[in-house]
Amino acid sequence: MKHFSHMGKTYEVDEHGCLLDPACWDENFAEGVARECDVPVLSGEHWDVVRSLRQTFAQTGNCPTIFAVCKANGLRPQEMQKLFPTGYHRGVCRVAGVHYRVSHMPYGDHLRESVADLRALSSDKIYATDVRGFLTDPESWDENFAVHRAAELHIAGGQLTDEHWRIIYYLRDAYKVQRRIPTIYETCENCNLDLDAFEQLFPDGYHRGALKVAGLRFA
Repeated sequence: MKHFSHMGKTYEVDEHGCLLDPACWDENFAEGVARECDVPVLSGEHWDVVRSLRQTFAQTGNCPTIFAVCKANGLRPQEMQKLFPTGYHRGVCRVAGVHYRVSHMPYGDHLRESVADLRALSSDKIYATDVRGFLTDPESWDENFAVHRAAELHIAGGQLTDEHWRIIYYLRDAYKVQRRIPTIYETCENCNLDLDAFEQLFPDGYHRGALKVAGLRFA
């Protein structure tokens, strides 16, 4: 556990600077963290996005996908990127004090999902995953893992299309060469997709859909 301080107030954060308890969020935290996310001053547009995300979290107990936040605010991915250059999870969510890891999911679903991953269904290979079904070692990924994850997430009826594979291999190649995970903005731009097309391919979102199938995850 670490601490972040701004204007005389201190907050408990994780190793990535994300607020541990969303209930401790306030505008002071947002203004301080925004500067670390390459946003010197929060404009009215920034606040609209932040408050929209906070409101959705308060109503559902879940961190919304970038699709939902963009649509709620009438923004395109490129416009969101200009507002928050460091990305969705590493920018918008961090400033709003809500991270995907605080999403409330039933324990039973966690357990069933993890067991299904570890058995890898029709393969003899065993994949080590965390409680949310993310591959713990990106190097152990293969196409078999992607196919089974897609089936469990009901992506395109469990049948990955050429468009799905184009995105998956882009993410894998980018990680292999750069040792980092691209943002959704970079992915859409490099794969020549708009937000609506991406959402149709991965309805669960970027992190919980595309990255999970590609065997990647934000630390």
